[in-house]
Amino acid sequence: MADPAAEDIIAQVTVQVDRLQSRLAQVRQVIVVASGKGGVGKSALTANLACALAGSGRVGAADADLNGPSLARMLGAAGQQLRLSEDGVLPARGALGVSVISTDLLLPEGAPLRWRSPAAPEDAENGPAFLFQSVYEGSVLRELLADVAWGALDFLLIDAPPGTDKIDRLLQLLPKPPLLVVVGTPSEVTRAVVARSAAVAAESRAQAGLVVNLATHVCENCGHESPLFIGEDPAAIAHEVGLPLWGAIPFDRRLAQSTDRGEPFIERYPDAPAALAVRALANRLQQMSA
Repeated sequence: MADPAAEDIIAQVTVQVDRLQSRLAQVRQVIVVASGKGGVGKSALTANLACALAGSGRVGAADADLNGPSLARMLGAAGQQLRLSEDGVLPARGALGVSVISTDLLLPEGAPLRWRSPAAPEDAENGPAFLFQSVYEGSVLRELLADVAWGALDFLLIDAPPGTDKIDRLLQLLPKPPLLVVVGTPSEVTRAVVARSAAVAAESRAQAGLVVNLATHVCENCGHESPLFIGEDPAAIAHEVGLPLWGAIPFDRRLAQSTDRGEPFIERYPDAPAALAVRALANRLQQMSA
């Protein structure tokens, strides 16, 4: 005998997925920026890449890292109050006109995101809250993409949370194959995680490429460029993990300072090697989307 409660949940999810597909049908190209590992500069790259693409089209940025959101702040949209329209939630307005949605905009400043079960944690029948976290995360992620009135966009960038399983879950939500930017650094540990992310990409429909962040250090005074890590060059790393190399971003301390202030680094320091590398990546993605 069918469970009415289960059938009701399936019906709700089906309606939500249909709404998501209808919403994303207005987006010319979805770009997922992922890593599988935190701390590689993925969100900062997403923010600056969104600003670089904003010069040639309408751009949205969705922060899919629900538990550790940072994209709103990096795009200068922190503290904005979201508004509701007949078409859905209106995204915040970030730097260079980038539309932004993030759980950071739904929480008081500094407040952690907490997941609660339908009943008290001690309720043996419903179980502790952590048992429901994956279900809730999937539902909130669908809402971020389906219930936000993005409008017609040329590019929608999605900042994926760490974890190869979450990358896979996100890719399954999207109605058409995205461009998948896999971010890594030259460190051995990061490369091992990136290799697993590359395996997820290979199993999906996404067209994926590697961007090596913190690839080199360029002296601000003399312009001398040297490796930041002891390891192989970006092309060798890309070959090792089985992805084409889409870009290599030099380290620049000013990039972190700019994102902390919510200012586009690529606009403030347009001739910096890191800014030129981000713009080169944006140009590549534009050509691939044409």
